[in-house]
Amino acid sequence: MTKSLTLPDTERDHVSGSVKGAIKLLEYGDYECPFCADAQPIVKEIQRRLGDDLLFAFRHFPLINIHPHSEHAAEAAEAAGAQENFWGMHDLLFENQSALEDQDLVAYAGELSLDETRLIREVTSSVYALPIREDFKSGVRGGVNGTPTFFINGERYDGPRDVGHFLEALSKQTVEK
Repeated sequence: MTKSLTLPDTERDHVSGSVKGAIKLLEYGDYECPFCADAQPIVKEIQRRLGDDLLFAFRHFPLINIHPHSEHAAEAAEAAGAQENFWGMHDLLFENQSALEDQDLVAYAGELSLDETRLIREVTSSVYALPIREDFKSGVRGGVNGTPTFFINGERYDGPRDVGHFLEALSKQTVEK
C-alpha cells in the first residue's frame, strides 16, 4: 500500500517556490543525517529546473537516538525562521553537519546576521519543540520511518534519489493528477 500525506501547508510548513506550482515536493529530514545532506544538491537542482512549477516543503524528522544534535539543529532552523531566515539556516546546517554543537549554531546565526542571543536562548529552552514534534508525528502517521523521506503531490516516493529519476517521478505525478 502506498502511503499518502497531506500536501504542504503554506500556513504551517516552510516552503520554497510557487504556491501555485503544479508539483508539490515534501521532504521529511534530519539535519544530522548524511543521506539528507546528500539529497540537498538534488533537491536544489530540481528546484532550479522546475522553477515556478514546484513548491518544495521541509518538515523536521529528527532521529535523536542516532543523531544527538538533530533536535537542536531543527530548533535552530525554526529559530532562524522566526527571524525570517529558515532557508539560510537550513542550508548552513546541511553544509556543516559535522559541526552542530550549540556554539556552532550561534556562529551560523552570526553568519546569517541573526540575533545570536535570541536564537540560542530559543534553542536551549525548546521554544519550537511543539512544531518539531508535530512534524515528526505527521511523518509517522504518513509512514515515515527514516530520513530523508519524500512525498510528491502527497504520494510517497521511494525511487532512486538522483535528479533524473526524481524529475521522471515528478512529471509522472503531475500527469496523473
